[in-house]
Amino acid sequence: MRVSRDEPDEIERIQHTLVTRAERAALDWLCTRLPRWVTPDKLTLLAILAAVGIGLCYVFAESEPVLLWVAIGLFVVHWFGDSLDGSIARHRSIERPNYGFFIDHSSDMLAGLLILGGLGLSPFVKLEIALLTLAGYYLVSIHTFLLAKVTGEFHLSHGGLGPTEIRIAFILVTICMIVFGTDVPQWRGFSLWDGIVAACGALMIAIYVTLTIAIGTRLSGEDKARLAKKRADQETR
Repeated sequence: MRVSRDEPDEIERIQHTLVTRAERAALDWLCTRLPRWVTPDKLTLLAILAAVGIGLCYVFAESEPVLLWVAIGLFVVHWFGDSLDGSIARHRSIERPNYGFFIDHSSDMLAGLLILGGLGLSPFVKLEIALLTLAGYYLVSIHTFLLAKVTGEFHLSHGGLGPTEIRIAFILVTICMIVFGTDVPQWRGFSLWDGIVAACGALMIAIYVTLTIAIGTRLSGEDKARLAKKRADQETR
């Protein structure tokens, strides 16, 4: 792990999950085959529209259960747009680092709100549970952005989990919702789906707390060592 600096010269993208290698191969294959009119901005817009669609599918799933199948398809579309916008820019050497970073991750935050907000307005999950999970997602995202600022390391995954794994989890839960519907075990007014989504939120909050303590301890040690070296240099002058 690199030593943190006051202003990192560049951001190092770090991702370690079970599907990282296969996903990278798939993205590289797609990058060489996409037509030139497919641009990073269009892919980002596609991802946002897919997130809007997913949220709406959850909201209206009670009256039209087939929409849950549509939501699963839209998760694939969202992966396509969200994962390829930066990949295609790097492949074509047309990166706009500041603009790309800002727009890409701003759209990710909006997508999280749209998807979890829609889930919270659905018949499956209570709104407060969905918002708890959204808060966990935002906390992990904030940690990621702060870490990139102070260390130059942009972690696309934490604890072996990244955006693709989160989408896979949503797809699996949605399939279970299709199979079992809303007739699932209840406990004190909370359903099985509430428990699953709440567990995801609690996991993200736990990851945030654990990583914040670990990175804070590391940075404290580095700063103390830097200050000690600075004092030693001053004393030898």
